[in-house]
Amino acid sequence: MIGSVRVFVYYRGTDGDAVRAAYREASAALRGVPGLISHELLESAQDPTAFVVASSWTDFEAFGAWERGNDHRAATAPLRKFRDGRLEVPFAVYRVDRPDGGGY
Repeated sequence: MIGSVRVFVYYRGTDGDAVRAAYREASAALRGVPGLISHELLESAQDPTAFVVASSWTDFEAFGAWERGNDHRAATAPLRKFRDGRLEVPFAVYRVDRPDGGGY
């Protein structure tokens, strides 16, 4: 869907079970957020301490409204201690340009 947004937040944790538990807790708090299509926890195949939460949003406005709202900090609190501090900016936001692969 053109106009949709993907958000990637980078985490690091030597205890993968603790990261997974924090994700499950945050995930429960995200149920019903307007504009949130899906989210998932990804674990690096090369580095077992590296994780990414990838989320899909209907549009940048929906993501921005949630990010500016009061629920954002509370919902993501369980994961905050795992933010990847090695990175200057531990997240990335991308607008979907070609949802169908662009005719490749």
